[in-house]
Amino acid sequence: MQIGFLLSIILILLLGFFGGQLARRMGAPPLMGMIIVGILLGSEVSNATAPSVLELADDLRTMAVMVILMRAGLGLDRDKLLKQGNVALRLGVLPAIAEALMIALAAIWLFQFDFLTGLLLGCVVSAESPAVIVPGMLRLKSLGWGTRKGIADAILTGSALSDVFVLLLFSLLLNFLSQSAIDSNALWLLPWQVISQIILGVIIGYLGAKLIFWLTIQQQWTQNTVQDTLITASLALLIIVLAEQLPYFSGYLAAMALGFFLIEFSPPLARRLRGEFNHLWIVAEILLFVLMGATIQLKVLENIFLPGILLLAFGLICGRTIGWYGATVGSNWNWREKLFLLPGNSAKATVQAAIGGIPLSQGIPGGEIILAVAALSILITAPLGAWAIPTFAPKLLTQDPVDPTKTEIATPTIFLAAIDTSDLAVCVLTKVADLARRSNGEAIVIHLTNTSSESDILRLQQLTSQLLLDIPHQFLTMTGSIPEEIIRLANEYQVTDIIMGKRGHQPWEKVLIGSVSQAVIETSTIPVILVEEIRC
Repeated sequence: MQIGFLLSIILILLLGFFGGQLARRMGAPPLMGMIIVGILLGSEVSNATAPSVLELADDLRTMAVMVILMRAGLGLDRDKLLKQGNVALRLGVLPAIAEALMIALAAIWLFQFDFLTGLLLGCVVSAESPAVIVPGMLRLKSLGWGTRKGIADAILTGSALSDVFVLLLFSLLLNFLSQSAIDSNALWLLPWQVISQIILGVIIGYLGAKLIFWLTIQQQWTQNTVQDTLITASLALLIIVLAEQLPYFSGYLAAMALGFFLIEFSPPLARRLRGEFNHLWIVAEILLFVLMGATIQLKVLENIFLPGILLLAFGLICGRTIGWYGATVGSNWNWREKLFLLPGNSAKATVQAAIGGIPLSQGIPGGEIILAVAALSILITAPLGAWAIPTFAPKLLTQDPVDPTKTEIATPTIFLAAIDTSDLAVCVLTKVADLARRSNGEAIVIHLTNTSSESDILRLQQLTSQLLLDIPHQFLTMTGSIPEEIIRLANEYQVTDIIMGKRGHQPWEKVLIGSVSQAVIETSTIPVILVEEIRC
């Protein structure tokens, strides 16, 4: 049966999602499950992916990369970057150069490559994967690991700069090897090309952010966050696509800079976009890694499996480690933080999937080996890096306070509603429902049964179910000291706010039940919201 385009997309999204969740439940990175699903759907196993989908794979991957670059830019911290800018710059150059050179030397010995072909392979392998590194670093920022020294920010920025440098060198070498002629002057121009691409990328990102700010905030062409996201995502994608057609600036760096400057122009807009791009990543991640698995050629791995592993290990141990040391020497990082670069900054995936097959398609001798090593680097380092980042961060980094203006804090919104048998219960539950719907939150409703009958409790349960029908909620009853039980439950469930009733025509000492709300306000470290009967 011929698989159609729409059915292929459905299979990719559904099977990719469940494959990722299955891998997560087994303790493996979700992307490992997605890659395996892609391999199973690919032409070498079940051939369950329509050719039209594979033809669009590069475009779909570009869209996914745009999402993760915007997430990275919207999560950068200017103050931390100013402190670690020198480290970030060196991280963008030294590890990639050292690894590429070591891989070139190893390829001469293992695959009998000449030096330039080996260096071409080194460029393919030494590129860092934003698909793995960006989500990993953003998660560390949201949890506070290494945020005081800006370690995640330095790694994010260094990774983007590294890919700019590697892709430039790759394109130059590809041109040399395709033409069988080497212009020595071009080598001298390489540093200036790198610098110009970085400068132009930052400038274009700045102008793009300025345009979005003008459209969405100053001129108010958009009416909601979805429209803000549509404009921003479209412009970021346009920048990346134009960079492929006009290789005078780095599209990856420009997209990241766009998100970074949006924080400077409008922190509220950046906060809204940060949440929306996090939602987009749920779909983009599945497309990226399933399609990556679908395009991996398993047969070409067989002959180079062991030599490929030796080459990757040699590049990592003898090359990238030297680069990491050079990048962090003289910094305020301790040895544990420097050691974190091993799991935190060595994953390969996106760039290898994008450029690994280009030498073969252009007839470069050894192109099939370059493609196989690129695929092997993805299969080994992408899942390993995705697992190692959250595993070793608590062991090697310190946990610092989180800046909520620079990252999306993944904490649930939970409201605790304390109700009695009076008419105020309707007011309190209505307020809780309104707040929970606005924040996509949950509710815990408690009733102290010291003086209540079973019929009263049943009535309150039914009222809670009716007013909180579309809100995740629990209804709890208990006995004891009312203020103490409210405080205890609020701390136990780590609620966001406590919501209670206040009779507007009575003094403080008679609100809710006796002086309950007064006692809670005086002792609670959690915000307390009082709902007046006359206003509900």
